[in-house]
Amino acid sequence: MQPVHKSNKLANVCYDIRGPVLEHAKKMEDEGHRIIKLNIGNPAPFGFFAPDEIIEDVIVNLPAASGYSDSKGLFAARKAIMHYAQQKSLPNVAMDDIIIGNGVSELIVMAMQALLDNGDEVLVPAPDYPLWTAAVSLAGGKAVHYVCDEEQGWFPSIDDIRAKITPSSRAIVIINPNNPTGAVYPPALLQQIVDLARQHQLIIYADEIYDKVLYDAVKHTSIASLAPDLFVVTLNGLSKNYRACGYRAGWMVLSGEKTHAKDYIEGLNMLASMRLCANVPSQYAIQTALGGYQSIDDLVAPGGRLARQRDLAHKLLTEIPGVSCVKPQGALYLFPKLDPKVYPIADDQQFILELLQQEKVLLVQGSGFNWIAHDHFRVVFLPNSDDLIEAIGRIASFLERYRKRHGSEV
Repeated sequence: MQPVHKSNKLANVCYDIRGPVLEHAKKMEDEGHRIIKLNIGNPAPFGFFAPDEIIEDVIVNLPAASGYSDSKGLFAARKAIMHYAQQKSLPNVAMDDIIIGNGVSELIVMAMQALLDNGDEVLVPAPDYPLWTAAVSLAGGKAVHYVCDEEQGWFPSIDDIRAKITPSSRAIVIINPNNPTGAVYPPALLQQIVDLARQHQLIIYADEIYDKVLYDAVKHTSIASLAPDLFVVTLNGLSKNYRACGYRAGWMVLSGEKTHAKDYIEGLNMLASMRLCANVPSQYAIQTALGGYQSIDDLVAPGGRLARQRDLAHKLLTEIPGVSCVKPQGALYLFPKLDPKVYPIADDQQFILELLQQEKVLLVQGSGFNWIAHDHFRVVFLPNSDDLIEAIGRIASFLERYRKRHGSEV
């Protein structure tokens, strides 16, 4: 039999958050090992559950959820999203400008498939949430990574963005609050990005899935609110703010000046119709989630569980010799740096694999987020304090042995 090869369209597609190191972790679990998983932002396994009122709404409405909904989503859910867009000051948003999807992940892929021809370029942050790069590649486009500057709090470098815009550039992606760095972008920086997008006629894609996961009284600004004259696609959902990842309830909001984007919007509507609709039961959670008590505020407030665990994980990591980390202002992750003079790492995936094998702690290497060097990794701080202390203690032990092995004791 002839071998069956994967499509050439997948040649540049990579998603290391669930990549080969995770496969090795699964084998270790099958052999009876307990793995501490700090690799994925999935709140439920760590005791962060969807609010009861959301669960109750899904249960009560389940008998009505057997059929397809409108391809864009249920009326009540889209109405609630429209009101939320208005609260965030997104301009020129009507019901028809909202499409509900099976999580933001589906909508990212849909948005890129509708936009890109072969060779089109999209500006994507480095580091990024790797699905963006993968979706651009899968659609035949080229992800051009602009650098976020660790020395400047992981804010995007405006000069680097400007230098990487070409005649083939179609759009720019903004992940704010950022995954994996936890940076939250101030309005002045967002305005500079808007000005570049206006100058070069770029679509702005704003991934705002963590817009309520904010610490230290930091405020989130939707970039679309600063761009009434531009076409902006804002993506959000229930996964993180409402700890409902498995519900797969996300949405995209089309805002601003849409006249020149009619053909593209027709393409989005076509793709939304082709998958018939997003799953209907979870759509019944959206109105209650957005309009009900915002329990995430308690978790991120000083003394709240997420805030405590962020502070603890940051303290423990930065106490390790040769490890530094910008403290995140949002999201669920730390993105610490390993001093290359202390930790000379040639292959960070191999480095993370060795950590897994020796200490049974699962992380994701920085290159898995399209970072430009082999000197970072991402840590999820969702586990409770005792597990974080144990996990980071194991990381510290591994790094101590690594320093000694390479003769780079500090």
